[in-house]
Amino acid sequence: MKQFYLIVWLFAIASLSGFSQRFEGGVIVGLNASQVDGDNYSGYHKPGVALGGYVQTELSRTIYAGMELKLMQKGSRNIDSLATDGQIKYIMRLNYVDLPVYLGIRTSEKISLLVGLSPGYMISGTEYNDYGKLPEQDQKPFSEFDLQGLLGFRVQITRRLFVDLRGAYSVLPIREQKGDPLWYWRSNQFNNLLSTTVLYRLDF
Repeated sequence: MKQFYLIVWLFAIASLSGFSQRFEGGVIVGLNASQVDGDNYSGYHKPGVALGGYVQTELSRTIYAGMELKLMQKGSRNIDSLATDGQIKYIMRLNYVDLPVYLGIRTSEKISLLVGLSPGYMISGTEYNDYGKLPEQDQKPFSEFDLQGLLGFRVQITRRLFVDLRGAYSVLPIREQKGDPLWYWRSNQFNNLLSTTVLYRLDF
């Protein structure tokens, strides 16, 4: 929890410092499609929400820097007709507070390329099988910290409305495989995320 308060504090400092510069900010809402590389499933089948806010400042006519604070739902999901070691259902639900920091490079009047890093703090991580939540003795801890590289595009729809399309991938494992592979877990695990969000700019 201390890490969470640190993230909020850093975001607040960045927001205040921006008022002395050319500054804008607003709210973010969107959807995530995620998977976890290193489990025994594939495909972006785990849906989730993305909620938060952003601040950014212009560095030049074509480049701007931004920071966001977001609640991000990630994880993995398999509800298939194909069983793995007798198990059909598997759901991994991961909830994070993410603090993406990025550069935006305008390639045209309406379109920008985004590149950056997204540190995150895990609020909760829970796994389920056919019988409900995995028993405590079968649960393996996740890392509290996640660091993802991000790459995406931003499209300006109106003066205040923008749409972001991004991909993000963990630089460090969110969970390391230190024993024998399990029916749902074969190697070190990494968040693999596709995200579509709408940003609405507010005037301060």
